[in-house]
Formats: sequence, structure tokens, C-alpha cells
Amino acid sequence: MPSFDITSKANMENIKNAVDVSMRMIINRYDFKGTSAKVELFEKEMKIALNGDSEFQINQIKDILFPAMEKKEPDSSKRIDAEKIETVSGSKSKQNLIIKSGIEIELAKEIIKTIKESKIKVQSTIQGDEVRVNGAKRDVLQECISTVKEKHNNFPLHFGNFRD
Repeated sequence: MPSFDITSKANMENIKNAVDVSMRMIINRYDFKGTSAKVELFEKEMKIALNGDSEFQINQIKDILFPAMEKKEPDSSKRIDAEKIETVSGSKSKQNLIIKSGIEIELAKEIIKTIKESKIKVQSTIQGDEVRVNGAKRDVLQECISTVKEKHNNFPLHFGNFRD
């Protein structure tokens, strides 16, 4: 029976490269000279820390970081969950960006609901942080992929492990 998996894994190498490129751009920008502006990646915690002198500077850093991430991996900025900008040690500002990897249970349930509402003859199950879809024919599975892509474009989904 043909099947495929819907997954959403963060490619940490691409994110690390984007953070490195952003840090080099920040170091070379004239308006960031002599400031505390920097971007750090914490791979184990799956977060990016932005440090700057003000909230405005944090937003400027994001304007550098997000296009660099999109260049390395399309839709990667959609998997970022920004925490509130906090003031630390007087006038300095800090913001953490959480990197989401895998499909959360709520999103998996929405995907399964979308598939069921489309009346496509497939079976879908949640397996950890991914969704497996089984169907009788390859054409039915491809129709299912296009339906899910059309409905759930606010989070980067990957369709792989296609088996006949």
C-alpha cells in the first residue's frame, strides 16, 4: 500500500550558516559599530538569541537574519517563535527566537482533519512528530499532498518517504 510521511525538521546547518552570515553583516555595518548588537545560536536549546542596545536595533537585526535564513532554507523563518523583547542591564535589549522542529500535536490534528474533510480515500495517523498517510493509489496520495500544501502553508512541511 503506497504511503508518505509529512514531517517538518529544522535544518540546523542552514540555520547555523544564516546566523554566521548575519553576524558577519552586523560586524561590518557602520550603524552597528561600537554597539552590543550580536546574534547567537544555541543548537541544544534550539534557540537564537538577539542582543542589542534597543528594541529598534533588535528589529534591525531580525531584518538581517530572516532574509539570510530564507536564502538558506525557504520558509525557515515561519518556524521561528519570537519571545517578548526584554530589557536587560539598563538600556540593553534581548530577544530569544525559539526554533520549532517537528509537527506539533495541534497542527498534526489539523492536517488529519483537512485530509478527512477533503473526502480523499486515505488513512492518516500521527506518529510522534510526523504524520503518515496511506492510500490505495499513488494518484490519491499526490492529490492529498496538494490539498495539505494548499491548506497549511503557514508552517514549513516536507513530504517525503514516498513508498509504492
